[in-house]
Amino acid sequence: MGLPHERHLRPRLWVALSGGLPVLALAMGGMIAPGLGHGVDPLLLAWLQLALTTPVFFWAGAPLNRRWWRSIRERDPNMFTMTVTGTGAAYLYSVAATLAGDRFPEALRTAHGPPLYFEAVAFITIVVLLGQILEQRAHARTGEALEALLRLAPPITHRLTGEDREEDVPLTAVRPGDRLRVRPGEHIPVDGRVAGGASEVDESMLTGEPLPVPRRAGDPVRAGTLNTTGSLLLTAERVGADTVLAHIIRLVTAAQESEAPIARLADRVTAWFIPAVLGLALATAAAWLAFGPAPRGPLALLNGVAVLIIACPCALGLATPVSIVTGIGRGARAGILVQDAAALEHLAGTTVLLLDKTGTLTTGRPRVAALLPARPEVSPEELLRLAAAAEAPSEHPLARALVAAAAERGLTLPAAEDFRAEPGVGVSALVAGRRVAVARAASPLPALPAEAAGATLVEVTLDGARAGCIALADALKPSAAPAVRALRALGWRVELVTGDRAEAAAPVAAVLGLDAWHAGVSPAEKQELVRSWRARGARVAFAGDGLNDAPALAAAHVGIAMGDGTDVALRSAGVVLLRGDLAGLVRAARLSRATLRNIRQNLFWAFAYNFAGLPLAAGALYPWTGWLLHPMVASVAMSLSSITVVANALRLRHLRLD
Repeated sequence: MGLPHERHLRPRLWVALSGGLPVLALAMGGMIAPGLGHGVDPLLLAWLQLALTTPVFFWAGAPLNRRWWRSIRERDPNMFTMTVTGTGAAYLYSVAATLAGDRFPEALRTAHGPPLYFEAVAFITIVVLLGQILEQRAHARTGEALEALLRLAPPITHRLTGEDREEDVPLTAVRPGDRLRVRPGEHIPVDGRVAGGASEVDESMLTGEPLPVPRRAGDPVRAGTLNTTGSLLLTAERVGADTVLAHIIRLVTAAQESEAPIARLADRVTAWFIPAVLGLALATAAAWLAFGPAPRGPLALLNGVAVLIIACPCALGLATPVSIVTGIGRGARAGILVQDAAALEHLAGTTVLLLDKTGTLTTGRPRVAALLPARPEVSPEELLRLAAAAEAPSEHPLARALVAAAAERGLTLPAAEDFRAEPGVGVSALVAGRRVAVARAASPLPALPAEAAGATLVEVTLDGARAGCIALADALKPSAAPAVRALRALGWRVELVTGDRAEAAAPVAAVLGLDAWHAGVSPAEKQELVRSWRARGARVAFAGDGLNDAPALAAAHVGIAMGDGTDVALRSAGVVLLRGDLAGLVRAARLSRATLRNIRQNLFWAFAYNFAGLPLAAGALYPWTGWLLHPMVASVAMSLSSITVVANALRLRHLRLD
């Protein structure tokens, strides 16, 4: 049994904050503002702290306490074992000091009575609850990603009866062999084959290709893809759990379930630290009971409890979550949204980065890369002006790119008359009294300029004769090249993995100087490539923005999504680059390394205080010096260790990432 859902933990966090913050003010206010609380009865302050801390420990911390009991019962020590053992000892000791402080031995009292540790109990409970809520939110994204995938298949589809009449039926009622009608703007409900009609289908969810592809009779189509222009008649072939979309859902589910939770650095020492502390506390009590001076019983009990208190993992419990929370906040200010705390740990050790192309390295929008007139009397500007005028009434992505290019060049477009659009083929119109047609080129030209390598070619005809071709390419983002150089300088191997054509992938890889590239890769093959690198011992990060990237994002040690990507990609990733460019990934890599280094520093200081204080709390110096660790000294040492850890973590707020 794990912790409750975060919506049940949030009220407990608010209770912990409302009770814990006043306790911190009562206990440590005098350190911050000398004279604060002067003249107030110390016993009254003790009772106030007890009243405020009790609901924090027993109600707000109830889920943590249950996890502690489970770890004891199942003999499976973890951070909850250490945390609640320490806070429980501090709470019980402080209650005893409040109720019967005048009966404590003189050596264990100050002018105001025995020291109290209520603030440590409250503060640790607050921090642990906050950390658990952050982890719960990361795990909750799994279900959201799957729901977004399921929504791509329409719940209702149009089925044709034997008399060619349409009827709307639930998708669950469709069987292989059924004939279905898919109208413009609708998602295709099943895997099948075009039986009639023509259109262009947006398959970017599968291939990453930014442009819709023509689909005519006999061509295959896949569930979840988007029909853009014409009406299609389909014959269903694979439905329900047999579709490619369902396969992607299974891949994401399996990857999410197999992803191990973060192995925090503090947890790695818990298995031996807890038994060691408990053993030392028992040994201390036994030694004082057997060999100590009178009164043996009280001194044995109090020194044994002192060991547990000095080992109370306030600093140790803060070491990781405070650094992570501060690092997450610093990342947010730099446009880096860390959705899973584990991502910061994994990103620091990344050795292989796999990059999607469309929307990650490139803008994901076609732009005019080259104008190639075929007649001397047709200039490049005239070729673009005629094509843009003919395409102006169309909403096709290529049409929008042509019109935008004409606007950038300040070209005036004449009105298009008698506009005709043939889905999957092209458009034609009368422009200034001449018939202009724009369609995809049947074959590439023999020579293309370097900037148009791998581009999509459209052919422009004027009154039936070819006037020239226009190359449209998905342009690289300005930040792509410097970001790749910076990531390689960090020691990462960077590879391109895309569902796009090899002709489009090769020029991008060459320009950026990538270590390798893979084209025509399906979502399942992307995930398999991630797993093959993991099997070789590499720490793998995958960056993408599309639905087709979701399985790989979930399977990688760190999934990195562009902020302008699909909902599924955003929910499958551990890190989101809000500005949508790879420069953010360079900053995220530097942030992760600094955060992990900060955690290690915190753990060093936390253990240094513990190892220095434990022998003193046990009375190791008493046989030679007659000296016991004064509780006030223990209290100051514990506070100092926490202050050291928090102050070190706060340095991340001013970390330079550029």
